[in-house]
Amino acid sequence: MAEEKELILLIEDEPQMRRFLRITLESHGYRFVEAGTAQEGLMQASMRNPDVVLLDLGLPDLDGLEVTRRLREWSSMPIIVISAREQERDKVNALDAGADDYLTKPFSAGELMARIRVALRHAVGQGSGRQGPVFTVQNLRVDQAQRLVFLDNREVHLTPIEYKLLTVLIRHAGRVITHSQLLKEVWGPASVNEVQYLRVYMTQLRHKLEADPARPQLLLNEPGVGYRLRSDID
Repeated sequence: MAEEKELILLIEDEPQMRRFLRITLESHGYRFVEAGTAQEGLMQASMRNPDVVLLDLGLPDLDGLEVTRRLREWSSMPIIVISAREQERDKVNALDAGADDYLTKPFSAGELMARIRVALRHAVGQGSGRQGPVFTVQNLRVDQAQRLVFLDNREVHLTPIEYKLLTVLIRHAGRVITHSQLLKEVWGPASVNEVQYLRVYMTQLRHKLEADPARPQLLLNEPGVGYRLRSDID
């Protein structure tokens, strides 16, 4: 028997966008269910337990941020926001509310498929309780059991803060993490506004891990929002 493909729930009020995404997702073999309102989307999420939620923020009955918060009360299912809102604050608010990723309309089908694959991969890691002790992407290898970092099989020495920052990024590999999330996890809740700390240590990490720190290929920046560590599926 063929393995059943993942189920994608789309919560979107624009009929044209729902049609485009239905055709795109089904052509890639995904199962698809849609909802035109927030309340219908929340009901479908509870009934169908989808593998990924695609969520518009501008819904007619409830803001998408509130939908994200309600889903996060009981589920860790990946949530990818798809929205015409392109301000940095909108992206930060969505990610802080619990979204895993943010795509600004218009976007290509190829980019959406890539983001869905990353979200599904991350969900598998969460379901197993861990990603495994060894993380690899491109020429970077991090043995978290031994607390060793290698670049092209050459050991790289990191300070305790640099290593902690890297492991937080690894835990969320492929996803954007906001400045406040990173500051909270690395330095604690009292430091969530100290963005300069983060910039300094990210610069140091890039100088140690990137071939060209001015054009990073691993430690990627989402201007005004946060950072993302490239995953092996990107």
